[in-house]
Amino acid sequence: MSVQTWTYLLVGITFAIYIGIAIWSRAGSTKEFYVAGGGVSPLANGMATAADWMSAASFISMAGIISFAGYDGSVYLMGWTGGYVLLALLLAPYLRKFGKFTVPDFIGDRYYSKTARIVAVICALIVSFTYVAGQMRGVGVVFSRFLEVDINTGVIIGMIIVLFYAVLGGMKGITYTQVAQYCVLIFAFMVPAIFISIQMTGNPVPQLGMGATVNDGSGMFLLDKLDGLSTELGFAEYTSGSKSVIDVFAITFALMVGTAGLPHVIVRFFTVKRVKDARKSAGIALLLIAILYTTAPAVSVFAKTNLINTVSDKAYDSMPIWFKNWETTGLLAFDDKNNDGKIQYVADKEANELTIDNDIMVLANPEIADLPAWVIALVAAGGLAAALSTAAGLLLVISSSISHDLIKKVFKPNISDKGELWAARIAATVAVVIAGYFGINPPGFVAAVVALAFGLAAASFFPAIVLGIFYKKMNKEGAIAGMIVGIVSMLVYMMKFKFDMFGGGTAEDWWMGISPEGFGTVAMLLNFIVAVIVMQFTPEPPEDVQEIVEDIRIPSGAGEATGH
Repeated sequence: MSVQTWTYLLVGITFAIYIGIAIWSRAGSTKEFYVAGGGVSPLANGMATAADWMSAASFISMAGIISFAGYDGSVYLMGWTGGYVLLALLLAPYLRKFGKFTVPDFIGDRYYSKTARIVAVICALIVSFTYVAGQMRGVGVVFSRFLEVDINTGVIIGMIIVLFYAVLGGMKGITYTQVAQYCVLIFAFMVPAIFISIQMTGNPVPQLGMGATVNDGSGMFLLDKLDGLSTELGFAEYTSGSKSVIDVFAITFALMVGTAGLPHVIVRFFTVKRVKDARKSAGIALLLIAILYTTAPAVSVFAKTNLINTVSDKAYDSMPIWFKNWETTGLLAFDDKNNDGKIQYVADKEANELTIDNDIMVLANPEIADLPAWVIALVAAGGLAAALSTAAGLLLVISSSISHDLIKKVFKPNISDKGELWAARIAATVAVVIAGYFGINPPGFVAAVVALAFGLAAASFFPAIVLGIFYKKMNKEGAIAGMIVGIVSMLVYMMKFKFDMFGGGTAEDWWMGISPEGFGTVAMLLNFIVAVIVMQFTPEPPEDVQEIVEDIRIPSGAGEATGH
């Protein structure tokens, strides 16, 4: 069968499974819609958290970034993995013990203020819409290549699928769908990696194959070979870095603390029965995430080596079918500047004739390596599973922020359970449409957009959550001021240097040499500083609030959580 037939078959089967699960597990109450009824097992929640966490950025884009950035791309590995550890150990158990549905719910109650809740809702919406833009673009990229529709049509198809199971099932439907999506995405990521590792090095373990010798009889290590290929074309050595130390630190730290402030990941810890289960599911998720994250560097090395060997200084007319297929998507382009019919893929921008979108590397990798059609189609199904699982989690955050935190808690406290459920579904529908618009008009490649979402989460939520848990004297005035200063400073910096607004700016103008992806660290520090200063000149929190803070920090709270 052809790649397209296999793709229709595998994508069709996986979509049928997702929709079937959504129908089976549809939500009948607001508690099921928001937190899956609070009774998910640690294993299921760990798998769902891993799928929620490993978005299109992890599956499609991360290895692509590392392929082109080399050593510099490792900041994404360190930041995202370290961030999950930080979240699991530092925040998740305490938030679960507090027993609220959402992050704005925690902030609204902890800081005894409707204003704090509204600011938190606005921050959650900004973070979630920025993040979901990357997921919808990932969906569009997969559909455009493998189902041979344009990216816009692909985004719309993805919107319809997500809308169905997110609106019908809520968190209950999303949780069990994400369990299936984890199985699909990890199988789809590992199978081609193992195939190519055996093909290139004879070692079936990709993590070891990356550091093994190439099985071409030369006795050369694969990384040494890639370093040599890169320098021949004028690029820096693959294993050397060019980013400044401060920028590497800033990006890594922003991704770490951004992870710990991501509302769609935090809400996963509210779906289990006990605080003890939150800790268990966090550990399970970390192990499941590590499978992909330790494989991604190997995939990037295999992909870049195969790409250079396939295209560099080769005749355009002799290019394999995968090259022409990706050209039609617009994500790969050849411009024969010297009219010699050969592809000049070099570091010199004036002479370079090949433009490659980072996001195609993982998806094109099996095709470049000439793997069987079913493996190529499997990767497409995995990419869709990764993008759709995270998109669904984000859409739930958006809908619950509006229906629960704004309508129920601020504007219409007497709304019925059924009315709130309808409000949540309508909000999710509107959110899908907006997310689709961002997917059709994305602000960058998938991982870059997602990295900015992490910066926004670091700048807004992380200080408010940490101070809310560990500093009982932090008051509402300090938290509100900190969140506003943090997110506004991140937005201004991001818009100026990423989107050329406010007069634009170049890398030479970056503050202390810190990129927009790393500025979340600076904005987070500003948030902390402003919050603590404002707190000094405003009244202490009420005694009952300080007692709640004391209570959630007691380690013995491994039994049933209080609250909803």
